[in-house]
Amino acid sequence: MTATPEQIKKAPKVALHEHLDGGVRPATIVEIADEIGHDLPADGAEALGAWFEEASSSGSLVRYLETFVHTVAVMQRPEDLARVARESVVDLATDGCVYAELRWAPEQHQSAGLSLREAVEAVQAGIDAGREEAAGLGHSIVVGQLLTAMRHAKRGMEIAEIAVEYRTRGVAGFDIAGAEDGFPPILHLEAFEFLRRENAHFTIHAGEAFGLPSIWQAIQRCGAERLGHGVRIVDDIDWDAPGGPVLGDLAAYIRDRRIPLEMCPSSNLQTGAVAGMETIADHPIGRLKDLGFRVTVNCDNRLMSGTSMSREFQLLADAFDYSLDDVRWFTINAMKSAFLPFDQRLALINDVIKPGYAALA
Repeated sequence: MTATPEQIKKAPKVALHEHLDGGVRPATIVEIADEIGHDLPADGAEALGAWFEEASSSGSLVRYLETFVHTVAVMQRPEDLARVARESVVDLATDGCVYAELRWAPEQHQSAGLSLREAVEAVQAGIDAGREEAAGLGHSIVVGQLLTAMRHAKRGMEIAEIAVEYRTRGVAGFDIAGAEDGFPPILHLEAFEFLRRENAHFTIHAGEAFGLPSIWQAIQRCGAERLGHGVRIVDDIDWDAPGGPVLGDLAAYIRDRRIPLEMCPSSNLQTGAVAGMETIADHPIGRLKDLGFRVTVNCDNRLMSGTSMSREFQLLADAFDYSLDDVRWFTINAMKSAFLPFDQRLALINDVIKPGYAALA
């Protein structure tokens, strides 16, 4: 049976690829922009939300990223960072998420004079307040920060050191993000080697706007535990081979090693991540799931895609006839892949996720 909207909404969900500056409430942007004198491209929360979604659907990752000028602008003061983080946690929790990792780039939030550490602490204060607020609404959620370095800048090592420094104070791991073409992961190799020496977790945006070389570098040279998007791994699969799909060496390695793919269907459709993809039904997530890859479902940027975790799963259920068992499979994949200690992952799976799905079934 195809999962119903009611089941999906109530189902426990896990968000691994969630950008803090991509999930700001439009009303919050309008309010803060008015306070700080920042000009917006549309008037009112509803019109602004529609503008973000339309501007993000050009088929270009570069154009997609340009929309962040407005969200980052309203996330410079400590109280605004805390507010956005708090609201994001509440929004995710009330959508049924029981675990989430919020990634963001501290280096982009210093125009009001904040140090990197002050910015991290402001976001953590917001996360803590959001978890408390969500609990008061009857929604328990565990949330960690992923500190991101911008791949076109040269602050990877600096951000990685802070990620390690704050790993017992809410920071779950590290990432690099931004325009992928022209800025390969290897540019931040020093940071990744440092993180490995420190036994710290990290994921890498790779295989979204650039192909197999980016994925290969992320895995084999940099040692990524997960791939942010990774959708272009389909380029290493011969889908038309006699007898069925044949995996290339890199695709086989990723599947064999159970390296998680942080897939974001709506976002990938907006940025044209895969050639010929015109609807969610064209997204390779279905084929990759059938081949046994460790696929996870994510929003990427809820504001830019006008989406939520429930909506992403509903789109997939409608496109691929996914049942509640399929949604559970994706969710457990994600929880297994979280940057959380093993015992805590296991507790969420056994005490929260599995019972939640059993009750819905």
